[in-house]
Amino acid sequence: MKKIICSFLSLLLCLSFYIEVSAQEDSPMSQNEQIIREFIAAWSNLDPVELASYFAEDGTYHNIPSGPITGRLNIEQFIAGFSSSWDTTDWEIVSLLADGDLVMVERLDKTVVAGNPVNLPCFGYFQLLDGKIKVWRDYFDLATYTSALAVALDAN
Repeated sequence: MKKIICSFLSLLLCLSFYIEVSAQEDSPMSQNEQIIREFIAAWSNLDPVELASYFAEDGTYHNIPSGPITGRLNIEQFIAGFSSSWDTTDWEIVSLLADGDLVMVERLDKTVVAGNPVNLPCFGYFQLLDGKIKVWRDYFDLATYTSALAVALDAN
């Protein structure tokens, strides 16, 4: 009897999750979700000024292996520094969750450096305020990135 009750409760839990996810899929995209989708798409332009414009004036970008960068101009300069060797980049959204001012995105960043691919799985946590990114924490394995980058640069 205990197994039946546990199975039934598990089924109810799964069903409630499915109903919630289905309802979210049918609901219109939130403004914050749309902003982050546009921000991620804008990376393919490799324009640090454009990318920094998505941040609040006092916004913070914390590329987790590095320290946090605060202030739109500082963020622009930081992006310009690490992306200057990139030929192209295309960020694929694997999954995205949005709830109010919070947007979380699992991505695969597909970048080409010196003609060679550097693919990096990432997870971004965004906190928005008044339509601008207030905080962006980006998580990834630094060794995965530096290894792929080294291979790409050594190939030339």
